[in-house]
Amino acid sequence: MERIEPEKLSSHTVTKVWNIREFCQRQNLCQEEERRLTRLFGRFATARELLHNARRAPRWRY
Repeated sequence: MERIEPEKLSSHTVTKVWNIREFCQRQNLCQEEERRLTRLFGRFATARELLHNARRAPRWRY
């Protein structure tokens, strides 16, 4: 067990929260994927959640 002093904690760690519609537009995701992510998380989610749960069509198949 280790004691952590509050003064030594970094206050610079901020979690980026995205609007799902904006995220889908920036990532060029279809509306079906936007609906799926909205049903899964609501209107907002963290960048990590979105990046790990977004389904993208493979580009090499086109």
